[in-house]
Amino acid sequence: MSPRARLSMFLAAVAGGALGACHGGDTRTPQVATPEPVAAVRPHDVTSPHGSRADPYYWLRDDTRTDPEVLAYLDAENAYAKATLAPARATERTLFAEMKARIPERDRTAPVKDGAWWYYARWEPGLQHAIVARRQGTMAAAEDVILDENREAAGHAFYNAAEAEVSPDGRYLAWTEDTVGRNQFVLRVRDLTTGTLLPDTATNIEADLVWANDSQTLFWVGKDVTTLRSRYVTRHVLGTPAAADVVVHDETDGAYYTGLARTKSRRYIVIDLDSTLATEVRLIDADRPATPPRLFLAREADHEYYVDHDGARFVVSTNWAAKNFRLVEVAEADTADRARWRDLVPHDPEALIGAYVVYRDFIAWDERRAGLQRVRVMPRGAAVGGAFTLEADEPTFSMAVEDTPELDGRAVRWTYESLTTPTTTYELDVATRTRVAVDDTPVPTYDRRKYVSEYVHVTAADGARVPVSLVRRKDTPVDGTAKLLIYGYGAYGLARDATFSATTASLLDRGWIYAIAHIRGGSELGRSWYEQGRQLRKMNTFTDFIAVSEHLVAHGYGARDQVHAIGGSAGGLLMGTVLNLRPDLYRGMLVAVPFVDVITSSLDESIPLVTNEFDEWGNPVERAVYDYMLGYSPYDNVAARDYPSILVTTGLWDSQVQYFEPAKWVARLRALRSDENLLLLETDMSAGHGGKSGRYERVGEWAHRFAFLVHVAERADARAGWPGPGRRAAAGGEVR
Repeated sequence: MSPRARLSMFLAAVAGGALGACHGGDTRTPQVATPEPVAAVRPHDVTSPHGSRADPYYWLRDDTRTDPEVLAYLDAENAYAKATLAPARATERTLFAEMKARIPERDRTAPVKDGAWWYYARWEPGLQHAIVARRQGTMAAAEDVILDENREAAGHAFYNAAEAEVSPDGRYLAWTEDTVGRNQFVLRVRDLTTGTLLPDTATNIEADLVWANDSQTLFWVGKDVTTLRSRYVTRHVLGTPAAADVVVHDETDGAYYTGLARTKSRRYIVIDLDSTLATEVRLIDADRPATPPRLFLAREADHEYYVDHDGARFVVSTNWAAKNFRLVEVAEADTADRARWRDLVPHDPEALIGAYVVYRDFIAWDERRAGLQRVRVMPRGAAVGGAFTLEADEPTFSMAVEDTPELDGRAVRWTYESLTTPTTTYELDVATRTRVAVDDTPVPTYDRRKYVSEYVHVTAADGARVPVSLVRRKDTPVDGTAKLLIYGYGAYGLARDATFSATTASLLDRGWIYAIAHIRGGSELGRSWYEQGRQLRKMNTFTDFIAVSEHLVAHGYGARDQVHAIGGSAGGLLMGTVLNLRPDLYRGMLVAVPFVDVITSSLDESIPLVTNEFDEWGNPVERAVYDYMLGYSPYDNVAARDYPSILVTTGLWDSQVQYFEPAKWVARLRALRSDENLLLLETDMSAGHGGKSGRYERVGEWAHRFAFLVHVAERADARAGWPGPGRRAAAGGEVR
């Protein structure tokens, strides 16, 4: 349709206040029987201390998720997307068959010994969910199934068993389950000796569960009813009524999440209180669960610390006087006296310390250096010089230490994978240095010898060197003809390592090259890499991704008219901002559960999880922060311009990014864009932030998304007219 026709339809929606419909007239877009949805425009001002902003699609927010008009609009978008992608259905079926063939139909995790039992999870052919089981004494003993998630999932469109904890005496299983997708878990407890489901339960809780040593007392974390923030630590004794439960900690500071853990020594139950840039730990005596929690060290700005106990001492990871963290030890009586903290692993400005595990005879930790993470091991009593590194022999990879329950364990366990190598779990006897693979299930139909990975660096606009991990088939040339897919995230200090993807192999086999842009906002190059991509330096995240895209094209990794991008959640913010800054760079984009309405959401503390986000993005109540965020907010910067083809996905029950953010964003894009490329919104009406829950269902999601990319790429191959993703002139500005 012409810009004038689009603008006329937009004005009609303003006047009529109802859903409209149109059929695209451009012959490049397949005609579909289902009309393109047009959201009603209803004047609404979002107020702030710095003035008001017009939000004509604010009405799409329905916290109850029952408004018939809102649901009808989302259904209309789903129907439109389904009809529009009908030509890609055969490709989707082919991709699904390929991806499903790479799933080991019968699989099992590496067994873990805990007391008298070996625990593991296994999967059986045709089943969507895991079967959790154990064997007593040896793996040759009879199997005892303690949780069949497939049975529990029966009758539910969505099912997620997030935590399963067996009591110390081995008799009771407590687990949390979510049948909606909103991460509001329900507690279940089963007597494993009789198979009886006990009446002990709780609702609207976090996944975390910890048993006290008496095997009768159970701790969980309750959520705030409005904001869904993990807030209350509750103590429950089996067999007692809910009215007798005791809240042992109520975290009233909205910037902090509450979590539970248990020290390796089993001496303490740990209450972890975490904000973006500060933490606090409180400890409960696991042998005396009714005693009040005691403070380990009071919270203070910009101090993060994490605690474990090896039976004789506390081992603490801390960034106090150590930007990249260090590991220290301290006696139980001296925890609050930092003068008595003694370095085990001193601070290294070139190496970021991540997760760590403690055993009686050694400690092990993740160490990130030059963008890549390895595992380091240090025997008890050794100087740092006595530590050794578990090395890798590929240019880019992912390696991470794994904890196992027994304090007297002799072996360090870790996982290794890369863009070409499927995940393998290893153990190394620390004393003998003997290494064995304890879980190396092959990926059917996949041959890693056909693929090659690379690790390159791109110079950003300000001179920063941005790492990029790449993978392709060996027979895919680097000559500027390949189709290129670039992934990015860049937030919360989370590093996005080069992990293996059996689904991405289907694109690689079609001549695509896949890249991970390790942009600022993550911690790939240490804590400073994160700090350079948050709050008032957030723009670095977006310009880094653009620089990576331009560099890869300039160096032959992708055709100029076949660059595609993918990101989700905070990575969806990345995609949305990049679309406004440089839409001309991309042919197609996958945007999942995107955080795209950053100002409106950040100003409304009733929206779940907002108050914890100020340290990450800034608080727009402050004028400088407001102006900066407004400068990149995807929703606020949609304009009358050409955009590439876009598939946006969300979940109705998403608790992290509410569904109405992507819904409003797509509505505004549809009203203002001047192109005729695909713009699709798909809302999973029975899932949340993480999408579908079954293993085959998740494969189906990726088959569908990649079919969209293949379809967009094939449409581009079939027509001329690049460099612009559309051919039409821009329309005027948005009409209120």
